[in-house]
Amino acid sequence: MMKKLISVASFLLLAISSFVSQATEPLKQSVVKPANDLEWGYLNPLRGDKSPGASDLWGDRTQNLPTGMLVRFNPGFSSPPHIHNITYRGIVIEGLLHNDDPTAESMWLPAGSFWTQPAGEEHITAANAQSNMIYLEIDSGPYLVKPSTEKFDNGERPVNIHSDNIVWLSEDESTLINGEAIKLANLWQNKTNLTRSMLVKLNKGAKGYLFGQSDEFKAVVIQGLVSYRSDETKQAVKLNAGSFFSSTGKFEHELSTDSDAIIYIRTDAKLKAEF
Repeated sequence: MMKKLISVASFLLLAISSFVSQATEPLKQSVVKPANDLEWGYLNPLRGDKSPGASDLWGDRTQNLPTGMLVRFNPGFSSPPHIHNITYRGIVIEGLLHNDDPTAESMWLPAGSFWTQPAGEEHITAANAQSNMIYLEIDSGPYLVKPSTEKFDNGERPVNIHSDNIVWLSEDESTLINGEAIKLANLWQNKTNLTRSMLVKLNKGAKGYLFGQSDEFKAVVIQGLVSYRSDETKQAVKLNAGSFFSSTGKFEHELSTDSDAIIYIRTDAKLKAEF
């Protein structure tokens, strides 16, 4: 009986010790997802392999949640005319994409281009390269594809910006950037809160920091190869196009580049950067 009591007491002490250890470990502030480690499914599972592939970087596209995802298309993909229940934003990572009214002439958008697709507006999406991928972002969900017969006007108008027409700035009153190796291009801002997004361009050989300073700081590598490190990764992680990193609260993301790189950033605070 005494041995049983000792065994029970030892088990309880181990359990308590484990709980205390877990409770005292600091919660991680950051997430890092290299593109090569992502899991993929279908954007429209009902169409199987005829559907573009999709991988959520953050959020959940099947729920009523803000979500950011990667979408890749089969070579020569062209959708039938359709609408979406929600507005989305797209940035070309690889290949050539066309997204417009079904009767519009093809306008192929290369890597680094940006567009918005208003909810309810009829359109088609097409891909014209052997390898294609975009970053797609929604502020609410789920992300659904619906027939053109259900089209409606939500008051928004589409935007298509070719990468050659992106306006790069060396400074901006809504950011705190320091250094000659970085430029930025503002893309959009939510009308009801401070959430906004931008593209950040880092020159070859750039080395410095992006500072997360809020509840939301999300970043997607659009072009180039970035070497990433933080206090939580301990060692450098190679992030190629399509990779993702994020943080909450005050946090330092250390980056260096061996080639020119472009990063998409979504945040609800002023961007602070030093390069």
